[in-house]
Amino acid sequence: MNIKEFKLQLPRNRAIMAFDYGEKRLGVAVSDLLLMTANPITIIQRSNIHRDIKQIKQIITNKEVGAIVYGLPLQMDGTEGKTASIVREFADTINKEINLPYIFWDERLSSRAVETFLIKEIDLSRSKRKQTLDASAAAYILQGVLDALQYA
Repeated sequence: MNIKEFKLQLPRNRAIMAFDYGEKRLGVAVSDLLLMTANPITIIQRSNIHRDIKQIKQIITNKEVGAIVYGLPLQMDGTEGKTASIVREFADTINKEINLPYIFWDERLSSRAVETFLIKEIDLSRSKRKQTLDASAAAYILQGVLDALQYA
């Protein structure tokens, strides 16, 4: 699905949630209801898919989420590798339990961009960066989608 098709499926007055997928941690960000700004929300410490889904459902309810963005880790040449396949499988699993419109978004270098910002602009220590990096990367991914939606 492209960004224009995604925009047509978005329910009114609902937020968009984004994930920065990792095997151990899932960074989560949620937009405001006007779809203008992305906010890092939490990092889900992954243990099993059932627990992950339970936490995701709770965020969806609490934050009035109506759609999902999955950061897709493409190779530098734009092709999909093993991790991208794992993210697509994760999205399929989530979609079976949570039927919301969703889109994949190129996340190349998102974690690096956020980490560079956290180091240079905010001067966060390594331990504090680790606590916020995944959720901040999800917000970076989501902000890219929100910006693209303005022109779709």
